Amino acid sequence: MRRLKLQVQTTADGYMAGPNGEMDWLTFPWTDDINAYITSLSRPVDCIVLGRKLAEGFIPAWASRPAGESQEAIDWMNDTPKVVISNSLAESPWENTVVASGDLVETITKLKAQPGGEMIVYGGGTLVSSLIADNLIDDLHLFVNPVAIGSGMPVFPGGAHHRLRLADAKPFDCGITMLHFEPKP
Repeated sequence: MRRLKLQVQTTADGYMAGPNGEMDWLTFPWTDDINAYITSLSRPVDCIVLGRKLAEGFIPAWASRPAGESQEAIDWMNDTPKVVISNSLAESPWENTVVASGDLVETITKLKAQPGGEMIVYGGGTLVSSLIADNLIDDLHLFVNPVAIGSGMPVFPGGAHHRLRLADAKPFDCGITMLHFEPKP
């Protein structure tokens, strides 16, 4: 069965965006060590999972071949097949992308059962919270930025305990620390 891993930037106090979706707290520029880690994290992935709201900005941004990104990263982001989880889109307006709707647990379980490499989810917030709440993520890679914002969109949905096992932790020269967790049964 394929694994679904989460890669998300977060604040030290556990938010993936500010109260109005702000991302101005992200740490840039990244250093070579974090870029190498992201490349190794992406290498076994052959499917990107996104929520509709994130996809609307994410897919066109990478399709525009953004300046400052490596050609390898641009090609990987554009060439890797994507699945957008949405109950409001009937079909994909983007190349190399399909839309999946309906019951989230059923949809992700079917994707995991397909042959292939690993899958990675980048967000958005509603999708990430739902995937965590439904115990559908196998590996959580939290890239903790050295900033606290006090409120916003939490990585973990409220109202439930999420028991995790720390599989790895790695500080990077730019100040970000990666925490790799696996859910505990």
